[in-house]
Amino acid sequence: MDLPSTNFDGALRARAARVIPGGMWGHQNAPRLPAGYPQYFSRAEGCRTWDADGRDYIDFICGWGPMILGYNDVDVEAAAAKQRALGDAMNGPSERLVELAELMVETVSHADWAMFSKNGTDATTACLTIARAGTGRRKILVARGAYHGAIPWCSPSVAGVTEEDRAHLVYYDYNDVRSLEAAVEQCKGDLAAILVSAFKHDLGKSHELPTVAFAQSARALADTADAALIVDDVRAGFRLDMGGSWEVVGVRPDLAAWSKAIANGHALAAVTGNDRFRDGATRIFTTGSFWTAAVSMASSIATIRKLQSVDGVAHMRAMGQRFRDGLEAQAAKHGVPLRQSGPVQMPVLLFDNDADRRLGDVFCLEALARGVYLHPSHTLFLSAAHREADIDQALMVTDEALAAVARL
Repeated sequence: MDLPSTNFDGALRARAARVIPGGMWGHQNAPRLPAGYPQYFSRAEGCRTWDADGRDYIDFICGWGPMILGYNDVDVEAAAAKQRALGDAMNGPSERLVELAELMVETVSHADWAMFSKNGTDATTACLTIARAGTGRRKILVARGAYHGAIPWCSPSVAGVTEEDRAHLVYYDYNDVRSLEAAVEQCKGDLAAILVSAFKHDLGKSHELPTVAFAQSARALADTADAALIVDDVRAGFRLDMGGSWEVVGVRPDLAAWSKAIANGHALAAVTGNDRFRDGATRIFTTGSFWTAAVSMASSIATIRKLQSVDGVAHMRAMGQRFRDGLEAQAAKHGVPLRQSGPVQMPVLLFDNDADRRLGDVFCLEALARGVYLHPSHTLFLSAAHREADIDQALMVTDEALAAVARL
């Protein structure tokens, strides 16, 4: 089903098409979604968003991950406002830089130091650069299908990308120890790093937490090769474990990339590392005029402290389990082949025998029309702002949406 077009959203799209290539770019490009999703939004609060035409949604995409305490969290925004009155982007960093670095080292289990930038691609790229500087080698192992950012070395698109941009990437299959061992052997003598996602969250595919055997093998292989183990925690950071996502399998990386949720929607990214790679991090040149801006750092300090005080990870896990259990019961009732995977606080909802996404599209559009924002193929996100009442209201909607799927 297609939702009716809306005047203000449609007018904004028409204006944008004249001044923005393609009207919009990247993952927030609504035409990449089934027809009926809004492109423009007017406001957000807690776990709810309002589109440009005033329709409100219980939001399970959380701004594509940055909202972990909820939109416009009062404590985070108070910290941001206090710092904004003092200064944001200045000739050098504020005291907030040191405070945040200290807090990251205190919070993240493997971290002896921290550096900051603005988005996830900054952080993953810095990790690779530090690993190469620290080892004097070139090759980076990456999992097939994994997403690590949107510049030539890692973009999912090959438009404008040359073979040379990816000349030193070697691929393995996530959670496949033999595949990883073969990739390490292929790079013998020139391996700088093994790069792993916090968990396998490839677009449109079932999600997989890392197995203990895979995580331990990655750690051991990196150690034997004197290479860095890098965890890309950009998407999952602070949702699975405050100490880092691979704490759930008992393995600690040398370097980790962070962004999305670490400042509850304020633009910030980080690299954390151990002392083995401190010298490499010292010697590389990486910078940006806005990378030490103080407002986002004040926001991050407030975000981390509040997540700790409210046990945000446990709350998100509980709400995610409530949502998963409800969906499972509804799918069984309607005889619909819904497949849920990934951590309960970061699920993906897919359907069996749905290669053309017809079932997923109908499900999500039916939910959207009733005020629940889901995605047919991307990781979803629970936040600390999702409460039992929100989950139960969303489940009332998904029950109707699954009934519509069952009628197909």
